[in-house]
Amino acid sequence: MKDENETEFPGSIEDVLEDAARNLQKHPVTGHSIARMSDGGGELVPLQLEERRLIHREESVRRQSDAFREIRTRLLGIAGQQNFVTLVVSVSPRSGGSFVARNLAAAFAFDEAKTSLLIDCNLRYPSQHKALGVEPAAGGLIDFLEQPTLGIEPVLYRTGIARLRLIPAGKARENSGEYFSSFRMSTMLDSLRCRYPDRYLFLDGPAIKGSPDARILSDLADFVVVVAGYGRDTPAAIGQAVTNFDPEKMAGVVFNHMP
Repeated sequence: MKDENETEFPGSIEDVLEDAARNLQKHPVTGHSIARMSDGGGELVPLQLEERRLIHREESVRRQSDAFREIRTRLLGIAGQQNFVTLVVSVSPRSGGSFVARNLAAAFAFDEAKTSLLIDCNLRYPSQHKALGVEPAAGGLIDFLEQPTLGIEPVLYRTGIARLRLIPAGKARENSGEYFSSFRMSTMLDSLRCRYPDRYLFLDGPAIKGSPDARILSDLADFVVVVAGYGRDTPAAIGQAVTNFDPEKMAGVVFNHMP
């Protein structure tokens, strides 16, 4: 019998994560409950969504919404019935990879039988929390990876879009490869994916050009979507960028007009 002031510490952080992953898999939550997630009446109206350059169901952005729905249909067709992790990366900076990532996540959240989780993995230049109007008071991805015993719930933020949650990047870091290649990162993704069978994860990665992180992140993803800036990235640059990834994971190249 332990003294009331005695504290039992786990053998390692990795043990904690492994136990958490096993527990999540032992106690799955049905898709019905999570599919009805809302933001408790705090959902954004179409005008607010357009101000943040986000798609919605109204006619004013029908063309843009249909474009992202088409990408969603392609990914679902490739994957079949299984949920998946998609990495979205641009060929070069300012080609619009983050724009595509958050709108693709929003397109999946349109479906009331699915939920989306967007994870900002651009640790050098994080942008998703600003674009979605989220104030990450409790930190983000890096904060969780450095202190996983705190739990993932504090860094899961509402976005104003039903069934779409965000994990912001957290503290800015120059050397991020060590986090992405860590056991903690892969275990976190496995846990988030396994807990809900209707949850689809989207990793917003840094530009391929000038950073090894995109390739490292691709090892954690089921699919890779490469974003090319229309009139910005040359065919040669696009071709070179695609060679960084496993051909079996390449879902396609999206040409984007938006920065």
